[in-house]
Amino acid sequence: MTTADAPAPHLAGNYAPVPDELTTRALEVTGAVPPELTGWYLRNGPNPREAASAHWFLGDGMVHGVRLESGRAVAYRNRWVRTSTFEHGARTRDVHGRSDLTAGVANTHVVRHAGRTLALVESSFPYELTCEPGHELGTVGPYDFGGRLGTAMTAHPKVCPTTGELHFFGYGAGRPPYLTYHRADAAGQLTVSREIEVPAATMMHDFHLTARHVVFMDLPVVFDRGRATAPGGGMPYVWSPQNGARLGVLRRDDPFGPVRWFDIEPCYVFHTLNAHEGADGTRLVLHVSRYPSLGDGVALDGSASLWRWTIDLTTGAVREERLDDRRAEFPRIDDRLAGLPSAFGHATQAAGRTDGGHGRGALHRYHLDSGAVTSHVFGAGRAPGEAAFAPADDVPGGPGWLMTFVYDAATDRSDLVILDADHLAAPPVAVVHLPRRVPAGFHGNWLPDRTA
Repeated sequence: MTTADAPAPHLAGNYAPVPDELTTRALEVTGAVPPELTGWYLRNGPNPREAASAHWFLGDGMVHGVRLESGRAVAYRNRWVRTSTFEHGARTRDVHGRSDLTAGVANTHVVRHAGRTLALVESSFPYELTCEPGHELGTVGPYDFGGRLGTAMTAHPKVCPTTGELHFFGYGAGRPPYLTYHRADAAGQLTVSREIEVPAATMMHDFHLTARHVVFMDLPVVFDRGRATAPGGGMPYVWSPQNGARLGVLRRDDPFGPVRWFDIEPCYVFHTLNAHEGADGTRLVLHVSRYPSLGDGVALDGSASLWRWTIDLTTGAVREERLDDRRAEFPRIDDRLAGLPSAFGHATQAAGRTDGGHGRGALHRYHLDSGAVTSHVFGAGRAPGEAAFAPADDVPGGPGWLMTFVYDAATDRSDLVILDADHLAAPPVAVVHLPRRVPAGFHGNWLPDRTA
């Protein structure tokens, strides 16, 4: 194959899509699956149906799942999300001329709230998936909260562990409103939808939740109409540091009240680790995986690392600190501590695309108070993805396991690797050997059968 014929980097190696859907039972395991784990580990990611896409972010969504039951690895299943785009091709308008919010690829995350499992992408409505035994990961259809949702939905909603509320937002590109904040109660009823005025259509991927506030990130990756209409598609955003960067703070008890904006240095953040109120109640502490910049068209360079922002609500100042120089993306905590102080956070250091598959990926465990870091370094050619936390008991912040798909370049196969979060440097507790490669993807969760 000539260089001119070679696939784009986001379609080569473990970024290349798999061609079909499988269900495989009785998986081989090295080690021992913890008997406390009964449920599904699910992870979403792009898997273009036609084996081609203009950008890694734009491929059709495929959810990969591993079923664990009382110490056994029962099954692996992968399914495309049957969005309207998957079934009928790209559409931008519905029959009434409005933006067609069902036309998305649902390829970024998979979450559960109020008994519904939702596949998410930030450009459209969620798609609900079935969890019916024997038909898991089938597509029910687009979900708009009973007709109440009128915008797209972020792929990074936050569930408040105290109230059970789902906090999220939608951002738009073509015309205002560019930002709308939403809230659903614990039963899944949409109770708040509030437009927030921002000066430009920026790409807002994630946000922060604390016990008393939500914090939006208005960062300088800005919609570009010329890129949106250019032949070949791609991501229609450009790096525009002249637009500035700022954090918008809204009180949860006054969701239609004023948003206070705090300037920060230009940067970009795809993913937040966690946020919480300072002990004195006058500060907000935010942990993020921060890039100093992004290339036009959302070009990634792997330079993200862990930072902390501390917002002083009294003085209006923001302290910005880099906490570690290791590459760190896909940050996660024990989600039962979302918006509350968490002693630990975890992030992934993936092997690079340009190293021929021989780099060493790692998972890092950050002690957020002391600054200490413990790492699990994988063997050469073994590349981990995002690691979701699976708790071992009912105590938030207690012991548990980290679960991630790991690609092995030597075998061109993938494993589900289960690590003891409190002893991260130790060998895996269990390695579940999968029947095929799981392409590099985005986000997922451990969804236990027991939800109380």
